Amino acid sequence: MAQPQLKLVGEAETQRLSGAPLIRIDGVSKTYRSRDGEVPSLHPISFDVRPGEFLVVVGPSGCGKSTLLKMLAGLLPVTSGTISIEGDVVTEPHDDTGIVFQSPTLLAWRSVLRNIMLPVEIRRLPRERYLERAHKLIGMTGLTGFENKYPWQLSGGMQQRAALCRALVHDPKILLMDEPFGALDAMTRERMNVELQRIQFETGKTVILITHSIPEAVFLADRVMVMSERPGTIAATYEVPLERPRTLDVMGDPVFIQLTQTIRKHFAAQGHLD
Repeated sequence: MAQPQLKLVGEAETQRLSGAPLIRIDGVSKTYRSRDGEVPSLHPISFDVRPGEFLVVVGPSGCGKSTLLKMLAGLLPVTSGTISIEGDVVTEPHDDTGIVFQSPTLLAWRSVLRNIMLPVEIRRLPRERYLERAHKLIGMTGLTGFENKYPWQLSGGMQQRAALCRALVHDPKILLMDEPFGALDAMTRERMNVELQRIQFETGKTVILITHSIPEAVFLADRVMVMSERPGTIAATYEVPLERPRTLDVMGDPVFIQLTQTIRKHFAAQGHLD
């Protein structure tokens, strides 16, 4: 049986696919200073992200994936190059971004609803308008009935759903996610992947997600960007030619299997296999 053809996206093709980008990363690098001198984390990298795209970044531990996400969020300054959102250079946290970390980081003394509404309070946005949006997100993520519960009364998956609602409540254009499901058990993680795909499909948000899981990357992404060992650079970018919406059955699709195997080969030679 003929093998399905995968498309490796080169730099020129990436630019063509991007059209008018929502996010542009242009020659961005990061070097940390320590007592022993400068420690490079990221070599200069350049890529664009289209509006409504789901981009997933995979790479070995320590390659600068989380550093890249923090710079995108405006939480960490770049050493060189520029990051821009709709043409505006990012120099501080941007109102049009929401971020979800591996840990839900919910405040223990606040209910689910009050945790979700925290960005609204911080930004001093109209409470009634965004309260309605919070309730819609709670319904969308299956948390109806848990609005007045506290984090310790929720499962790990439910806590991460609340964190996702909190990141989306102020209606950002961009959702940044740093290994958000890494601490969950395998079955809960799969359910969260399906849930996240559905939410992104319904809301049209632009999502950049970091993961160590190659199957998770292929299941969720429109494009998968593979990073090299530290100091990180872009080793390859692959389109994921699988129709949406996707169910877990897609993991048996020959295209899915071949693409996961192709991405895994980037790490197998170096002893990095997720």
